[in-house]
Amino acid sequence: MKNSFAKWAAALLCLVAAMPAQAQFNLKKAISGAAKVTQAATLTDEQMAAYVKEYIDWMDEHNPVCADDDPYTLRLNRLTEGLTDADGIALNFKVYYVIDVNAFACADGSIRVFSSLMDIMTDEELLGVIGHEVGHIAHRDSKKGFRTALLASALRDGISSNGGKAAQLSESQLGDLGEALANATYSQKQERDADDYGYEFLQKGGKNPWAMAYSFRRLKAMQEEAGAQKNSKINQLFSTHPDLDVRIKRMEERATAEGIAEPTTVCAE
Repeated sequence: MKNSFAKWAAALLCLVAAMPAQAQFNLKKAISGAAKVTQAATLTDEQMAAYVKEYIDWMDEHNPVCADDDPYTLRLNRLTEGLTDADGIALNFKVYYVIDVNAFACADGSIRVFSSLMDIMTDEELLGVIGHEVGHIAHRDSKKGFRTALLASALRDGISSNGGKAAQLSESQLGDLGEALANATYSQKQERDADDYGYEFLQKGGKNPWAMAYSFRRLKAMQEEAGAQKNSKINQLFSTHPDLDVRIKRMEERATAEGIAEPTTVCAE
């Protein structure tokens, strides 16, 4: 591993300074302005798609995206080779060169993995995280979450229509939307369903589905590293999730029952 548990846990808790040329994840850029936009409850699928694209384009613009020939990008491309579709939604992957330990998925199939997460996870653990995120995309959890975030943030100040066309969001609204999405939670059933989809998705893509159990083992270690800090971000993150021990057991038992051998090599670059 490139970093010790203490080092990446500190990054997770945002207690370390930015590394040279490495930024902290940008969720909000405080620029004033409030565009009047269509009421979220009546958004058409086309309008929703336009807002999702605007959001992910803004996120890519305001966070450092690793170049095509960057080692992080090359590693992610190698890991995700053959993973192109989630129930009819085309997937696209990029790496943000940031100190935060995280990854997120958007309703349009965009998956963004943070470099610091890649630093502390093996290939198999990363694939497990990606599989789970793809599960939320395939089950349209990400789309539902995006609509909820719009209602809670970017659209709270404006209720108007521009000839049926979704108006452009201001940068401050996009920042608010990012915060709302970051704080969004899924139900325990949605989380379990995403685990199951991720397992099957990886298996169909020619990957070893033991990756799901491996990723949960790593998250369990992160949780244990946070210890009794009830207010720590890692413990808050899993407060509404199914118990990690249960998730590990489910994935291990499934792979074992199906006669799938664990990976012979577990590597991180």
